[in-house]
Amino acid sequence: MFKTLLKGITTALLFSAAAHAATLDEIKSRGYMSIATEDNYAPFEIIEGGKPGGFTNDMVAELKAYAPFEVRQEIMPWTGLLPAVTTGKYDAAITGSIVSTERLARFDFAPPIASAQHMAILRANDDSVKTAADLSGKTLGVQAGSVLLTRLPELEQLLKDSGGKLGEVIEYTSYPEAYADLANGRLDYVINSFVPAKTLSIKRSNVFKVGPAVSGAGFHAWAVPKGNESLLGFFTEFLNKMRESGKLAELQEKWFGQAFPDLPTQPITSVEQYNELTVVKEAE
Repeated sequence: MFKTLLKGITTALLFSAAAHAATLDEIKSRGYMSIATEDNYAPFEIIEGGKPGGFTNDMVAELKAYAPFEVRQEIMPWTGLLPAVTTGKYDAAITGSIVSTERLARFDFAPPIASAQHMAILRANDDSVKTAADLSGKTLGVQAGSVLLTRLPELEQLLKDSGGKLGEVIEYTSYPEAYADLANGRLDYVINSFVPAKTLSIKRSNVFKVGPAVSGAGFHAWAVPKGNESLLGFFTEFLNKMRESGKLAELQEKWFGQAFPDLPTQPITSVEQYNELTVVKEAE
């Protein structure tokens, strides 16, 4: 994951990479914007029959129609996507990346495109969990090196406040492995963000269901190099137009099964701002 890959990057390299980030005027001057999108993160990105689909594909089509310049898109694996933006190879990452405090050291994020609140995924026949407090002592699975893992202290504190405790945590390299262990009873629940959790529960409703939230708010958003205010402003204007026209809600309904009318409408650019937006208001 991005967190693991970037731990060794030095401050000197970070500043060098930032110097290569093209401003909006430079993009207009050269006549094109270069963006990177992910290859397989349903329902954001889907490859079927060799052709891209999903929410991001539809949004990129809208972006191409809106932009006064060419938008060149390259589809690539997640592991190299954000680092490629950091080095200046691409101007922005148009994907379902989750905003985190660590990523905010290297990127600014356009207004969010979907909720990424962390949810407990349960077996469909598990009636023992009604609220987050009912997760006390239960064994959970989460992806190693992920944003979801870094926010587990929120759930731990929530459980502590209700007189419970966090159970055993098992880390997985991929979610299919975790879901298999949940289905066979090795795990009591798996933590994933809202959109993939809901997608899984719809596609495999006989096996899985979405349980209670286990974190404060979270956000999927597009990443641009830190401090590139003109490019961030361009994406903000585009997304606000999509929101005002109703097209953003339409595509959210199409791919996520619901719209997210209460998402922030401003870019997320600092840890302080992010912490204010994601603080747990009240345990349920």
